[in-house]
Amino acid sequence: MAKPASRAWQRMLSGRRLDLLDPTPFDIEIEDIAHGLAFVARWNGQTRGDWPYSVAEHSLLVEQIFDGLNPGGDPCWRLAALLHDAPEYVIGDMISPVKAALGREYGAMDERLASAIHRRFGLPATLPVAVKRRIKAADRVSARLEAVTIAGFALPEARRLFPVPEAQMLPDLQITLRPPAQTRAAYLERFAQLIALIDKTC
Repeated sequence: MAKPASRAWQRMLSGRRLDLLDPTPFDIEIEDIAHGLAFVARWNGQTRGDWPYSVAEHSLLVEQIFDGLNPGGDPCWRLAALLHDAPEYVIGDMISPVKAALGREYGAMDERLASAIHRRFGLPATLPVAVKRRIKAADRVSARLEAVTIAGFALPEARRLFPVPEAQMLPDLQITLRPPAQTRAAYLERFAQLIALIDKTC
């Protein structure tokens, strides 16, 4: 694949200078990801509560759901679940109608960033299809819970928009709202735990 000719740089708090159009694993740090995701609001910020529900908090929940749906699974794929929205630390979380309107360009940028992030942390650049499907299933369970708990959706509407075969899990799950600094710390802690698990299996 030919590299994009133009450049779109962002200076990260770590000091890294990340090219959003041609990212490399060398310019990606987990601290930047955790910080960015902790300050990016899901649902365009249209959620109940005194704190926005961040992408970092959502990612922690998706990893928890993924583990519940795939008990005893490879910790590499649990790490992939935690990082499933990691590109949003620089491109933000756009609601589905906006993503559809932007078309292929947004998706291509997301894919390039995801590939670089995966390689940075020892995952395949492109995840196996079966793993992506399992992460998507966990993501959908989380979206259903978020929709009815904090995003103002009526249950019939949420059932229609976010159908989940795993709905029996929902009563055991909980939405957490807390200051970004606490969510950032929790995300980094979970990342470290998963890396330790991966190292033990190697």
